[in-house]
Amino acid sequence: MERFLSDDDVRTLTGFAHKSRQIGQLRRMGIPFFVNGCGRAVVPASAIEGGHKQDQQSGAWSPKVLQSSMR
Repeated sequence: MERFLSDDDVRTLTGFAHKSRQIGQLRRMGIPFFVNGCGRAVVPASAIEGGHKQDQQSGAWSPKVLQSSMR
């Protein structure tokens, strides 16, 4: 099992080939990712394979960054 999605997987997931558009789409989709030294989005495989815990209050997952600013 791979730890991160491949470049092709990120392209398919976002629908974009250009890295800045991929990053924007991942943000809109609420999918956690990292930006590597080359400016490319790196998505942990667990982010789309159900490896994260859902928010207990709403039942919907959202990034911790947004959770802390919303409360």
